[in-house]
Amino acid sequence: MHRTLVLSLGLVLSAHRLPGQEPAPPVTGRWDLTLIGSDGRHLPSWLEIYWSGDRVLVGRFVAIVGSARPISRLTFAHDTLRFALPPQWEGGDADLQVAGVFAGDTLAGSLTMPDGKQLAWSGHRAPALQRTGAPQWGPPQRLFNGTDLTGWHPLGGENQWKAVAGVLTNARGGANLVTDATYGDFKLHVEFRYPKDGNSGVYLRGRYEAQVEDSVVTVGSAEATGGLGAIYGFLMPNENAAKGAGEWQTYDITLVGRMVTVVLNGREVICRATIPGITGGALDSNEGAPGPIMLQGDHGPVEYRNLAITRAR
Repeated sequence: MHRTLVLSLGLVLSAHRLPGQEPAPPVTGRWDLTLIGSDGRHLPSWLEIYWSGDRVLVGRFVAIVGSARPISRLTFAHDTLRFALPPQWEGGDADLQVAGVFAGDTLAGSLTMPDGKQLAWSGHRAPALQRTGAPQWGPPQRLFNGTDLTGWHPLGGENQWKAVAGVLTNARGGANLVTDATYGDFKLHVEFRYPKDGNSGVYLRGRYEAQVEDSVVTVGSAEATGGLGAIYGFLMPNENAAKGAGEWQTYDITLVGRMVTVVLNGREVICRATIPGITGGALDSNEGAPGPIMLQGDHGPVEYRNLAITRAR
């Protein structure tokens, strides 16, 4: 009886397929992209492609900087993928245009920036990052010794970071600060303080930004994906738990694979949510590898203290 029921159900579902419905094109899914800059640098990017209904491809794209932006339509024909987007933080007024060829389950092509500059790019499928079994946690480790920058290095600008009375202090906009060590799954404790209109961030594995910003988040608004408590561009907090400028505040973040839980000032504002892809400004797009902790220092003054990490075994 059981096998007969399954067969009958299958026939019913087949009978209700939409006329002309086709299987998803092979380019659907999430892609970690690498752009090649004019100076030869490798720059991270990210792309997601999926069906809207039964015949239109839509998606999301993260460029070198900025948040994930929606793609209203992509075309895929003769193994070639194409789409265009309005500019976000890029210079120029024209659309950003992307074209790539699918071959051997990889993508490669060219990107034309809004100012007309062209970049080559390549892509591979983003890993699922699914852990088998619950993590076993080791002992917590201090990331900052309170006296100097041992275990850290500046990156991407003039270093403004100093250790002052047990506090990592960034006096003004300059370099980001990156741990020498890299991490897979972990629990992270960070205390931070910013001035009025301050803007920083904690990049998990150097790829996913937990926003640190003087912002008032209205839960449910579009701006919530960029406010304090958010994983920038992807996951918004379920409440505004910010204390405000000039106050010491606390992040306790657990990252296992793609699954993240964010506790801001003792309030769980993101609970076991999946991070789809990298944040603009990430160090790389190699999501399958461990990565460092990065403190964003390019926007202006900010302070951090009592940084500690607990690794999963």
